[in-house]
Amino acid sequence: MRRALAAVLAVAGVAACRGKAPGVADSPAVRATVDSLIPLVEKAVGITFKKPPRFEMRTKAQVQEYLRVKLEQEFPASKMAGVEAAYRLLELLPDTVDIKSLLLPLYSEQVAGYYDPDSTTLYAVEGAKGDQLRLVLAHELVHALQHERLPLEKMLKDVSNADRLAASQAVLEGHATVAMLGVVMPNLEALADPSFWNSYRDQVKLAQSSMPVFQRAPLILREGLIFPYLAGAEFMRWWAIQGGGRGPLPTVEQLPRSTEQILHPNRYLANDQPQSVEFAEPRDADVLHEDTMGEFELQIWATQMRNGTEVLTDLPIGWAGDRFRVYRTPTGPALVLYTQWEDSTAARRFVTLTGARFVDRPRPGYRTTAELLPQASRPTVRVVRAPEAWTQWSSLPQSR
Repeated sequence: MRRALAAVLAVAGVAACRGKAPGVADSPAVRATVDSLIPLVEKAVGITFKKPPRFEMRTKAQVQEYLRVKLEQEFPASKMAGVEAAYRLLELLPDTVDIKSLLLPLYSEQVAGYYDPDSTTLYAVEGAKGDQLRLVLAHELVHALQHERLPLEKMLKDVSNADRLAASQAVLEGHATVAMLGVVMPNLEALADPSFWNSYRDQVKLAQSSMPVFQRAPLILREGLIFPYLAGAEFMRWWAIQGGGRGPLPTVEQLPRSTEQILHPNRYLANDQPQSVEFAEPRDADVLHEDTMGEFELQIWATQMRNGTEVLTDLPIGWAGDRFRVYRTPTGPALVLYTQWEDSTAARRFVTLTGARFVDRPRPGYRTTAELLPQASRPTVRVVRAPEAWTQWSSLPQSR
């Protein structure tokens, strides 16, 4: 579902640049468009289809139902409760916002077409605007090509590490976005021009204003949804220029392992892998949710803590790894976050800026701490927000 919205936003940026007024496509015309796009997409990607995907039309009602089912699968009630608790405790999500009620209209706001890896089928939505649909179909045909080379179902359903998943999604979306641009822009030299990408990024940001649900979503959701294709496109542009014979698409073994590597390809080139941060205690029934934030989400959090509107990602922050847990307690959820850093300077910067700002935002009935752990084997900052009555304050969960 994230891919469907990402395609819409990517296309919105292209449409804004091209300034064309689209018509409305019908089924025969769409089928003809798909057939005409296949060789163009193959040329842009540098890979040919072993077998082109099936194609079907869907009504808006069918798409709405498909998205609802996918939402239930991707975010069962237990996971949704954990994600909401974590984001609320970190002040990334207002207590009054229900993610589930927001996601369905957010995903379905302007979906024109999508590729479903489970059924290996390319779908177009009836009544979609023709020019927009052509771009979306080009984008989604790239995903179909990817599916012939990569295990998309396995990659996109690995939910044990959200940061690693976001990095994989960035490769897929970035690759599809660059290829889509190659289909509609014969002058591929423009894609190597940094000024083009600056303009494209601005157009995408501008296009968000035409999506009311997206516009009023919290920063964490807005940025999380656009990251895979916008940052991913820049990573895959770097891959195409600097790849040095690695191939048009990373293999499973070559995939970036963190959003840090997506944001800063030199870290990928240097094989700077994220550190594995784990809790020392086994996961039990009291653990509501556990995951990894990664550099990008930590940067969104830092933006929120300084009351900013723009997430600054140009420079690495020295992130090495992190892990958090949300615990059930009788008086409300508790959050424990361990972050590891490449050096003590990065750790101190994090705790004195983001950590201190977080501590200065009291939550009624809660205690909040952010501290550098001097005895840790590598620079580590622990952040805790938990009810004042939490019995584990005297013996906090440990990391290793």
